[in-house]
Amino acid sequence: MIRYAVPALLLLAPVAAQAAPDPAVLAYTLPDKLEWKGDPRGGPLSINLWGDPAKPGPYAVLIKWPAHQMSEPHTHPYDRHVVVVSGTWWVGTGKTFDPASTTPLPAGTIVTHFANQVHYDGAKDEPCIIEIVGEGPATVVPVK
Repeated sequence: MIRYAVPALLLLAPVAAQAAPDPAVLAYTLPDKLEWKGDPRGGPLSINLWGDPAKPGPYAVLIKWPAHQMSEPHTHPYDRHVVVVSGTWWVGTGKTFDPASTTPLPAGTIVTHFANQVHYDGAKDEPCIIEIVGEGPATVVPVK
């Protein structure tokens, strides 16, 4: 029993204060400080991580889909690479909007939306967050 006494005492030792990282080395934003843009009643919210999706060139954005919101069928002119960060993202393909036929993609899933291919996506019973990396301008072309 004595062999357990020393490790147990170490658990009671005070924890050293953590130093903040050098801001010249890295920058970070904690989740409660993220500034989502958009109208949560009218579709997904977004945060621009780097680049500008409205201009030519590479970009990365976070998209937060509120529960029970999905996009209509659409295309994009360039490939888009997606990582499901949290929740479940639901995706469907084809010109006919049919949320019942979508496929659930859980957090950690990696997806490529190929250029000019018709798809629709969003969230069902829970919100989800995805990261999109692509080439701008990130035009959404509705399909009718």
